[in-house]
Amino acid sequence: MTTAATPPRPEVVAYVALGANLGDARLAVHDAFAALKCLPGTRLVKASSVYRTAPIDSSGPDYINAVAEVATHLTAPELLLALQGIELAAGRERPFLNAPRTLDLDLLLYGSATIESPHLTLPHPRMWARAFVLVPLAEVAPVLVSGAALAAVAAQGVLVSSAAD
Repeated sequence: MTTAATPPRPEVVAYVALGANLGDARLAVHDAFAALKCLPGTRLVKASSVYRTAPIDSSGPDYINAVAEVATHLTAPELLLALQGIELAAGRERPFLNAPRTLDLDLLLYGSATIESPHLTLPHPRMWARAFVLVPLAEVAPVLVSGAALAAVAAQGVLVSSAAD
C-alpha cells in the first residue's frame, strides 16, 4: 500500500538580517547568504548590498550588515532554528547580551505573522529603530520601509561597504 505524500506547506516570504563584526565579517555574511540557499524548503529570493555600521548597544569593530529575502516552506520556529544552526556553524557564541559576534541572523518578518513567544517575537521588536536593518531591508523590499522610518534612523550612519573594507 502506498501513501500519498503530504503536500508542502505554502511558501511564505520572510526577511532575515545578517550581521557580523568578528573575524572576517564580510566573508561570514557572504557565507551566510550561501547557507540560506541550502536550507531545506527555502530559497534565497534577494540579497541586499553589504553595509558597514558602527556598533549600536554593542562593542567591538564595525559591523558588516545585510538583509536577505527568502521564500520558505518552513514554519517560523523551524526557520529560526535553521538560522541558529547557521550561526553555530559560523562559530557564534553568546557570552553576554549584545556581545560582538562572528555571525548574527535575525528573523525580521515572516509573512504577515505576529508571534510572541519566549523564543521568537515577530515582527522583530527592534527592527524599526535600527538603520543597519532598515537600509538593507528597504533595498530588497522598498514597499516595507517608509521614508519616515528611514529618516528616523538616518543619524545612525550606514555606509555601503566596498570590497576593500
